[in-house]
Amino acid sequence: MEALRGRHPRRWWILVVLCLSTLVLVIDNMVLTVAIPPLAEDIGATPQDAQWILESYILVFAGLLLTAGSLSDRFGRRRVMLVGLALFGLSSLAATLATEPWHLIVARVVMGIGGALIMPSTLSILITVFDDAERRTAMAVWSAVAMVGLVGGPVLGGALIAWFWWGAIFLINVPIAVLAIVAALVLMPESRGPWTRPDPLGAVLSVVGMTALVWAIIEWPRHGLTHPVTLPAFGLAVAGLAGFVAWELRTASPMVPLGLFRARNFSGGSLSLTLVQIGNGGLLLVLTQYLQLVLGYSPTEAGLAFLPMAVASLLFNGLGAALGRRIGNRVAAAGGLAVIAAAFAMLASLSAEDGFWPLGVALFVLGAGGGLAAPAAISALMSTVPPEQAGVGSALNDTIQQAGAALGVAILGSVVTAGFTGAMPEDAPERARRSLGEALALGDAGLAGTAREAFTSAMGTGFTIAAAGVLAAAVLALVVMRDPKDTPATAEEAAGTTAPALH
Repeated sequence: MEALRGRHPRRWWILVVLCLSTLVLVIDNMVLTVAIPPLAEDIGATPQDAQWILESYILVFAGLLLTAGSLSDRFGRRRVMLVGLALFGLSSLAATLATEPWHLIVARVVMGIGGALIMPSTLSILITVFDDAERRTAMAVWSAVAMVGLVGGPVLGGALIAWFWWGAIFLINVPIAVLAIVAALVLMPESRGPWTRPDPLGAVLSVVGMTALVWAIIEWPRHGLTHPVTLPAFGLAVAGLAGFVAWELRTASPMVPLGLFRARNFSGGSLSLTLVQIGNGGLLLVLTQYLQLVLGYSPTEAGLAFLPMAVASLLFNGLGAALGRRIGNRVAAAGGLAVIAAAFAMLASLSAEDGFWPLGVALFVLGAGGGLAAPAAISALMSTVPPEQAGVGSALNDTIQQAGAALGVAILGSVVTAGFTGAMPEDAPERARRSLGEALALGDAGLAGTAREAFTSAMGTGFTIAAAGVLAAAVLALVVMRDPKDTPATAEEAAGTTAPALH
């Protein structure tokens, strides 16, 4: 590695730049969740369009993350981060001008490319400019800033929509990106690591496989499994993902070292995080509609409603790390997952007449469970990664979580859409049976009440499935994971710095 000798004199200012770069990614994803209802109404987006507005970014980001890490090592971490910031800022500006759903989806794809170039570079630069004595403190600050974005994102999004219009949630990214670019050019040194040959075929196969899988899941409720659109999509997903695994096992420089999955803790931790992200990814999409269209919350109020989950996650993250050291990662992770499953069961019991408190308590419990489970699961996962593959292991962890979030939006969104249509009266107008927003737009009070009940019932079904999946993950964590006699310090650091990505 091209290392920097001694302590860089501007290292703390450099950390500010890295935090800004990370903050813009975290805030963008969280802000968008509360903007979907007004955004969809303004540009005429269907529920499937809304899913793809979220999915397009997540899929591109996850698919390119490992490749972007290799590019930053080869061509320079600062250079790659600057390109990512520029793409992210320009595509955010383009998103504010969208008048059709496909305009916004294209902008989100480019934002995903930019985000994939930014994220691995930030952590690589942090490790380069800080020595061992200060690195833990720097990582803690970087992690805390990501958590601030997690907590403040929905609130900021609600305020921006209330005061301006939905495009403001993208416009806010532009000055942050410009500031980060200028600061990086002035303050940040260039650094490179040992180059490994890129794996373009692996990247293409993974993106094709994941995109086809999510497309098939979204289209299944609309057309059925044997439809000429759905069945080929499933076939392409199987072929793409199977080809990806086969290629990664035979190529000399794989994008993903699949041998890591032979370790029980890596497999168990990965499965746990994936299942949690499947639940959380769909959670945000569904609950923003429940809050605004069923309970009648404003965008600002909908953003504030997510505060209990974020605050609980922040409070319980330290407790989760301490429990992992005291009772072992296996039990701590399984216990946290069981708490998350209980929270999803509470969400499944919500009704159209409930106020904030049942929802707030359920979200607090959900955040507490995530705070308990994440440090233990990630610590177990990272403890199995050899030091020479620590960067790849960290990027792989991010990729797994992003893929889980993408599947969560698709699976729970599709379950709720299908359940809503099935619960609506057959004599209801076709457009009213497609989505809750369409039903409310007709102005029929009786139909609106029926539609709210149908959506809440469908939401309950989706959260019941999520609860069962996370509970199964808790059982599997107990069976699959093992507690080593000692946990490397690097695993503890990885747990602390990666935990915010869980939500």
